[in-house]
Amino acid sequence: MRLWLCIALLSLALCASADRPAIVRAGHFVRDAAGGAWDMYRAYRDMRRANYRGADKYFHARGNYDAARRGPGGAWAARVISDARENWQSGVSGRGAEDTRADQEANRWGRSGGDPNRYRPAGLPRRY
Repeated sequence: MRLWLCIALLSLALCASADRPAIVRAGHFVRDAAGGAWDMYRAYRDMRRANYRGADKYFHARGNYDAARRGPGGAWAARVISDARENWQSGVSGRGAEDTRADQEANRWGRSGGDPNRYRPAGLPRRY
């Protein structure tokens, strides 16, 4: 609930402009953010289902890529979710700073429009 409240308030603040009513722009931002959050969840769900060693970077890049394609709200949601996940995992997973840096690189690559298949491991089933 707090996340949605933050999204709504941030979207109102970011989207105020003279060319469109602020509420319309805010609505688009929120819609993109919600869709981006769904894209991130879908990539996470697929990663869990695939359970394929070495594929995590691909799914990080794919989730960020799909979310960012929705627009500024989707890119914002992808950045917030990715940063929160990496901050939490870096203290819990024990995989170390190198893995966190590699995950963040894949996140940035996807958000910037780079092809997620750059991180796709050989042998990963086509449905992913």
